Amino acid sequence: MHSSPVIDALHHRVSVGDLVEPAPDAAQRELLFRAALRAPDHGQLRPWRFLLVEGEARARVGQILADVEDACYGPQPEAGRNKTRQRLLRAPLVVLIVAHVTPHAKVPELEQLLSTACAVQNVLLAADALGFAGMWRTGPVTFEPLLAERLGLAQQERLLGFLYLGTPRAGRRQPPVLAVDDFVAAWREP
Repeated sequence: MHSSPVIDALHHRVSVGDLVEPAPDAAQRELLFRAALRAPDHGQLRPWRFLLVEGEARARVGQILADVEDACYGPQPEAGRNKTRQRLLRAPLVVLIVAHVTPHAKVPELEQLLSTACAVQNVLLAADALGFAGMWRTGPVTFEPLLAERLGLAQQERLLGFLYLGTPRAGRRQPPVLAVDDFVAAWREP
């Protein structure tokens, strides 16, 4: 079976949650986000934008998350608030994944969200190729309109998650080998 560095990277990429410094530097970030620009994108809308959160800003966004959880779900126990406040401290760089949805006759909102997801996957693959790792995280509060508002997103924008990026603290786990035939079959007329 033919293999290449790209195929090997695709077959072995895994999400890594235990991330430490260093995060990708400016030149490496340019490569990551240039990869995002190659995502499938019907209409060339580029329906995404990425907001970088690092340093002390991670704690500020964590505080916003805790405040929004209280507002949406009622007062949270202090232990839960502390955990939420520290969520973004799990990685040296956190990217807010924002879908910038544009009304379009031929490109529905769902297609724009899928394109954004493809852009994120390209960032993850590029990060892996550069020796970094990442994890796309969400949680119920991620999709609350109040959170989008408090983070300064525009009315037509939706927060789709938090992309944690950094250097893996330990080695990467080996992904399980799955049988392709369990997921692929010829279509048969019903």
